[in-house]
Amino acid sequence: MLRTLRGRLVLSHILPLLVVVPLMGIALIYVLETQIVVPTLAKQLEEDARLLANVLQGEPGIWTDRASAQQSLALVEPGAIVRAMLLDTSGRVLASTDATDADRVGQPLNNIDVVEALEGDVAVRTGYSQHLASEIADVLAPVIGPDGNILGIVRLSHQLTHIRHLFQRLRFFVFGVLAIGLMLGAAVGLMLAAQLGQPVRSVTRAVYELASDQRSASLPETGPEEMAMLSHAVNILAERRRSVEQTNRLLISSLVHELGRPLGACNAAIEALGDGAYEDAATRQQLLDGMQAEVQGLGRLLDDLSQLHDRAAGKLELQRRSVDLKEWLRPTLGPWRESAKAQGVGWQASIDADLPMLEIDPDRLSQALGNILSNAIKYTPAGGEIAVSTGVDPSGVWIRVSDTGSGIAPEDLAHIFTPFYRGQQTGSKQSGMGLGLAITHDLVTAHGGHIDVESTSGAGSHFRLWLPLAETTPNRGHAEQNNAAKASLAPANQRG
Repeated sequence: MLRTLRGRLVLSHILPLLVVVPLMGIALIYVLETQIVVPTLAKQLEEDARLLANVLQGEPGIWTDRASAQQSLALVEPGAIVRAMLLDTSGRVLASTDATDADRVGQPLNNIDVVEALEGDVAVRTGYSQHLASEIADVLAPVIGPDGNILGIVRLSHQLTHIRHLFQRLRFFVFGVLAIGLMLGAAVGLMLAAQLGQPVRSVTRAVYELASDQRSASLPETGPEEMAMLSHAVNILAERRRSVEQTNRLLISSLVHELGRPLGACNAAIEALGDGAYEDAATRQQLLDGMQAEVQGLGRLLDDLSQLHDRAAGKLELQRRSVDLKEWLRPTLGPWRESAKAQGVGWQASIDADLPMLEIDPDRLSQALGNILSNAIKYTPAGGEIAVSTGVDPSGVWIRVSDTGSGIAPEDLAHIFTPFYRGQQTGSKQSGMGLGLAITHDLVTAHGGHIDVESTSGAGSHFRLWLPLAETTPNRGHAEQNNAAKASLAPANQRG
């Protein structure tokens, strides 16, 4: 029973009834019997004894005549369950309302409470009577004459047998309530267990289906709050899994495309060389240069993939050193300026003369800035313009790259830093695997900075790299990088 959630839930409803209700019932009965009913009964019996003593104190003759004493008791009629008895000053029985006491008339009563009554006090006790063979409440009250002398003793005894029977019935009632409570608790437990068990089974089945590549539909996020949260978590897991599968398919297709194109070009060049192009020096050199360019492209692709692997594995480490940003930017921007001019794209650079010294990894930051400049050149048509500017404000140093290229569609803007995401922009220039900006984002973040992007489709883009003046986030820990990598596994950007 305890091996299932349903069994444990049912037991959790029954067990308190099995333990608490009997204990409470027994305690309640004990308190009622010993603290309320019997003391109240003894108190009432004491009042009756005092009243009877007051009545009989005006009849001094009955304390010397047994017949008169018996006649006086016959007029009292205390009841079937209360025994009245008159004792003389020596403690002998004069009369009793109980017929079984006939043989005790004239005999002394062996009761320690007689001494207390003869001293003028009312004696009250509860205990077992051997003569009546039952529990009794016993009261002995002295009868004091007009002269202050004790004439005799009035004894009233109440048998508690009927009270015991009453409480016995009460015990049966408690156990009856317990039985009903057990049945109701079991029914409620079964109902709640069924309501809880079904969502648990659904979630369990969904997890098994996810593990066996069979899950497609989402779980309903209903029921108790915890179960709704669990269903939501499973749905998120399923969505992430689908996203990872889509990313893997996109990665494979991108790799096939990116590797197939340069390999095909190199293979064509090799065949041309084998067919006699080697004899022509100009043609040979042109083919070799083309092959070298393709191999260099493959090298850059491998670098990007290696960078992505380091990012996912939490191995993105920086080799920081103190760098003068102004002196660093000039040689960094030079090759890109020449590349833009070769594409017929205008170039403007405005470098602030007051740029500070920063603790950075110049190679990694050059790679990040180069990815942005490469995209700007790639997507800016001939006749367009690229502008690079810098500045310093209290929050940090910024490097801004603006272009007049094709821009980024609004629906793609939120995903441009996601690996392998490539937007829906059409055109021959859409190429690459969508890794450049994802890597740039990680490198800038590792420096403790961030990137702002403003872009309008068809009207160019503006990328701004922010770097802190002081080292606020030297390097994200491996766990944080892993989380960032996992969170961004979805298709990547067109400007990669």
